[in-house]
Amino acid sequence: MKSALTFRTALAGLALAGSAGALVSCQDYLNVEPVALNTTAYTFSTVAGATAAVIGAYDPLSGDQSYGTRVSMYFPYDSDEMIGSSGASDGARRSIARYKSLATNTEITNPWNTLYQGVERANICIQQIPQMAAYNSGPAADTAALHRLHGEALTLRAQYYLELIRNWGDVPAQFTPSVSGQDFNLPNADRNATLTKLIADLLQAEKLVPWRTRAGAASERITKGAVKALRARLALYRAGYSLKDAQMTRPSDYLEYYRIAREECAGLLANRGEHTLNASFLELFKSINEQRPEAANEIMFQVGMGGSTAVSDSKLGYYNGPRLNASPIYGSTQGAVTVVPTYFYAFDSLDSRRDVTITTYSIPATNFQTGVALGAITDGKFRRDWHNPAIPGTGNYLGYNWPIIRFADVLLMFAEAENELSGPTTAAQNALLEVRTRGFGGNRTRALAGLDLSSKAGFFNAIVNERYLEFGGEGIRKYDLLRWNLFEAKLAEAKANLLKLALNQAPYQTVPQYMYFRTPAAGNIQWARSFYRPSPAATPAGTTRVNWRQAIDAAYIANTRPTGSSATVGTTTAASTGTGLAAEYVPGQGKELLPIPQSTLAADPALKQNFGY
Repeated sequence: MKSALTFRTALAGLALAGSAGALVSCQDYLNVEPVALNTTAYTFSTVAGATAAVIGAYDPLSGDQSYGTRVSMYFPYDSDEMIGSSGASDGARRSIARYKSLATNTEITNPWNTLYQGVERANICIQQIPQMAAYNSGPAADTAALHRLHGEALTLRAQYYLELIRNWGDVPAQFTPSVSGQDFNLPNADRNATLTKLIADLLQAEKLVPWRTRAGAASERITKGAVKALRARLALYRAGYSLKDAQMTRPSDYLEYYRIAREECAGLLANRGEHTLNASFLELFKSINEQRPEAANEIMFQVGMGGSTAVSDSKLGYYNGPRLNASPIYGSTQGAVTVVPTYFYAFDSLDSRRDVTITTYSIPATNFQTGVALGAITDGKFRRDWHNPAIPGTGNYLGYNWPIIRFADVLLMFAEAENELSGPTTAAQNALLEVRTRGFGGNRTRALAGLDLSSKAGFFNAIVNERYLEFGGEGIRKYDLLRWNLFEAKLAEAKANLLKLALNQAPYQTVPQYMYFRTPAAGNIQWARSFYRPSPAATPAGTTRVNWRQAIDAAYIANTRPTGSSATVGTTTAASTGTGLAAEYVPGQGKELLPIPQSTLAADPALKQNFGY
């Protein structure tokens, strides 16, 4: 958040000898002057030098190759909520979305390298900072600062490894800096062993970093609440299923990690003065788009973006969000992430989260919102037309931060862990309902409608659905489904529901064939009729018609299936060109994970390729 927050852009560049390499950072969470240093020893001789090094460890979080585009908007899709860049497999981003990735794909290789760059930088800081004289016996302020930096580095390493593990599975794990002459032939490390180590690291880290209220000026730096929330997240991944060859397996000690998740979340629930739920779901995401603080501090850790470059900024709101076409006021976007049409109807009609998470309009050169067909609706939490001030032109970078974890996740992780360990207790139900009730403007009665919270199984299903609705477009759903071993089932369910929608079958029998909208002289689009009532016999006066259910035709359904297969809707049969939702996904082929880059395999003969590649 470069333009609206009170932090200065911090740029730290340093050349550390030997293992460190060149570290360059552009973040806005510290007020630090650039430094140029020549040796590791010199860098870690002062708090300022150590601070600059930790900024360098934050740096790979931002930019095109990590949370600026690839890790946030390529890797999490397709899922049963969002569809990544529509089109047939192309050897690049569309192959990732269609589950037909290649080990030679640079869209996979570059993020892999960037994440490991983050690991290496964190490893340097983790090794060097505790060896500094001031770490244990310096002035109190210096000791506190170094402890905090150490805890941040431990947390950053855990975040980088989590991303590597959930996308690639058993990846090489090194916990010390690389040195000249070492054996670089690193084998695949068991993901559960790596996660166990990282969970222990985060227990140490949370003792080193301060709570938000004691951390000084608000910033994107990691504080205790973020560490505890991330430790809970890692514990749930450690407790969950993972792909071993062609099988999804779960460790026998999984309940131990549910207990860790519950304990960490309970600690956060007992400190609501640090982080809590924002009363407004809309306000929460408007704060990101308008680049200003969010009063409840629900966003516990976010990646600071800025600088309008591929290495430090993000394409959030440009690559995704509503499609804008050369608007003189709002500029242009790609609108590349579209919504699975049945996801729109997963929301209750009164759930305010729907119209934040999903956009049903585009903005052409006229600057007015126009309605789009059901097959072209897009994600909506990051929108260029919400930027304040408006940015015309074709610039790719808007400075939008990426939220890593927020307090709503803490509530739902607590509810999930509590249910797993003790069933649907009152505490578990209250945590779930706090999140859900916000979506209904505080109407708990409406939030409870249709929920089965009486049994462990029913409550788990409610958690699965609530996380589906709460975190749409935040890069979470795919990985939730994998750790629950529901990925195959939920994709199949989504595709079956799309066919029901196309055939006008329950529960979609009242979805209109067409929708009608008006564009006022000033203001946003006005839909003339309900999304939940069949179309009228004639077009309402003064409206424009767009295809709604009509857009989900035989071609749309066919394209959710492997290339060469077909689908029939009514009397029309269409052949698939493999351009739609997870079109090439076939269970049992190992494509839930990405392939380890071929260049890495060539350099490391001890490393084995993932199953299915």
